[in-house]
Amino acid sequence: MTPLVRAALAAALFAAAGSALAQPVASERPPVYAPPPVVELQAKMIREYAAPEARQGVAVDADHVYAIVNTVIGKYDKATGARVGRWAAPREGLIRHINSCFAEAGKLWCANSNFPLVPMASSVEVFDTATMTHAASHSLGILDEGSLTFFERFGQGWIAGYAHYNEDGGLPYKDAAYAGVVFYDAQWRRTGGYALPASVLARMAPHAASGGVLGPDGLLYVFGHDRPELYVLARPVMGPTLIHVATIAMDAAGQAIAWDRTAPGRVMYAINRPTGVIRAFELPPVSLDHSPDARPLKPE
Repeated sequence: MTPLVRAALAAALFAAAGSALAQPVASERPPVYAPPPVVELQAKMIREYAAPEARQGVAVDADHVYAIVNTVIGKYDKATGARVGRWAAPREGLIRHINSCFAEAGKLWCANSNFPLVPMASSVEVFDTATMTHAASHSLGILDEGSLTFFERFGQGWIAGYAHYNEDGGLPYKDAAYAGVVFYDAQWRRTGGYALPASVLARMAPHAASGGVLGPDGLLYVFGHDRPELYVLARPVMGPTLIHVATIAMDAAGQAIAWDRTAPGRVMYAINRPTGVIRAFELPPVSLDHSPDARPLKPE
């Protein structure tokens, strides 16, 4: 055997030995990840308001509830249920599709999109609740994230939810599974984000999260288009996908939701689209004890 052949043979044997050492034995292979069990809970309805504008979403403050449908917002007295104000704009005009709003310090902050037009574009619209007049606008323009469906303050910035659609208003190369949550600073510059878990996407299909709010427990509560159930999501200790920790049955069918931060306890408002009513619910507490990899969402 020549020196050259011996050298080639030694190199081959060394490579084979290294390859064998690099392969873990079956007992060393990590197990396949199993997501934590999703806890099933039940919300209790405590109040109902008739509101013909309640076809898209609801907002609430200390004295009033606000029913939302595309280009119309109705203002209702919280104690009596009487309508005491209204804002309306022409259909298919400058504002086309208000998805959700939240009330803060005499203002309604609303997520608006150009649905069902494509490319998808979105804006933040602000209304004065005392006069029910339009007060300010901030355009986000065309976004790859999809259509803005909900947002609220998150530390010094914002948390926002975006939807993609399987049918009208959708893109042929991005279906509802591309919905996600994005974090921004105060100037709407992106700082991070998460994908939604497959278990929630499957329950909302062919639609996406039409409403979402951060709870007082730091968990994200999202509502789909028509199923009477609320999905509770937590931040993962690592990775880009939120963790589905609980589903709360709630007798409401879509879409945008609101925490009543002025009421004691855990009170959430939602709408029932088919009947045009606003409903208030008492929500059960949600524990993360069964989800060791889940954490509340907190600003960094």
